[in-house]
Amino acid sequence: MNEPRVRLVPSLARSPRHARLLGSRIRRWVSPFENQAGPPAVSVVATPRALAQVAEHAASDLDNEVGGVLVGKWMVEGAGHEEVVLIESILRARHVRQGSTFITFTQDSLVALNDELEDDHPRRLMVGWYHTHPRMGVFLSGYDTWLHEHFFPEPWQVALVIEPHSGTCGFFIRTAEGTLDPQHYFGFREILGRGGQSEVQWRNLTASAPVEASDGGLSV
Repeated sequence: MNEPRVRLVPSLARSPRHARLLGSRIRRWVSPFENQAGPPAVSVVATPRALAQVAEHAASDLDNEVGGVLVGKWMVEGAGHEEVVLIESILRARHVRQGSTFITFTQDSLVALNDELEDDHPRRLMVGWYHTHPRMGVFLSGYDTWLHEHFFPEPWQVALVIEPHSGTCGFFIRTAEGTLDPQHYFGFREILGRGGQSEVQWRNLTASAPVEASDGGLSV
């Protein structure tokens, strides 16, 4: 493609925040491909709110692709200084061109997303994007990969693909060397809701037993 290299939003963070996930019950969701790819540059943690929002949007149109951006923080966590993206919410992409096998963010989409981020999510970043693949499986197409590299070029920005008919999903994350495998996806860590309730219903990921983070809440 001959389009210029552009970014969806300017890079707002040159270094991650120091943070700890505290006082939360965490469940790890493991992808079947995680031993077949290099170590990811970041790991993904998602809140109940964000997961519920993604599931609702994915189910809103089972014939055409839908998508948007993932909103949250880029952090360094714990004594091991692990880089983490915390997904706290989503922004649905509006004014898109869409069909059963594609979604295109228009200029109006980009303007609306930037405005909504600035107005409703101050001090948050677009840590990645998501879209659905109705009846197609979990992978990044050639255009998806191009969009990710050009609009979400930061090493810590991730792509989530959901196949709503089969109830499957996966995160596509660059390796520490900067490569991106469009066929092999990663799992993530879920912050469980009240009473240990999970928002995840995707069938292709294997759940670990919940574990307790340290006491206290989310410290950022």
